[in-house]
Amino acid sequence: MLAVPADHPLAGRGTASLEDLADNHVVDLGPGAPEYWVESMVPTRTPLGRRIPRGPAARTFHEILSLVASGQCVHPLGEIAARYNRPPGVVFLPIHDAPALHWALTWRSTADNPAIHVLAQTAADLGPISL
Repeated sequence: MLAVPADHPLAGRGTASLEDLADNHVVDLGPGAPEYWVESMVPTRTPLGRRIPRGPAARTFHEILSLVASGQCVHPLGEIAARYNRPPGVVFLPIHDAPALHWALTWRSTADNPAIHVLAQTAADLGPISL
């Protein structure tokens, strides 16, 4: 999904493409975000090779939504973000040519504790879901 300001020209189209990212700024997630994750969520180039401009900077999900709502950028997010968040001033558009995102439960072995095992067991009991 592409989060865009409600008054953005894309908002009225009802859908977006990865090429649209080159015509807009997307959030700069900074050096703390793993590069493999950034590249899968917010590539540096479109499929046709056009550069996707970065900035302004945000470090949290809510900062991203605030920047989008204020008209400073657009930003691709997973469909689950649109399902559970409807901030004023933000419209979520499906990106028709984006690859599917795959998520998995992981944890650092150094943070192992009983609560994590209970969460992992609950997730295993529920099994995979499709959104």
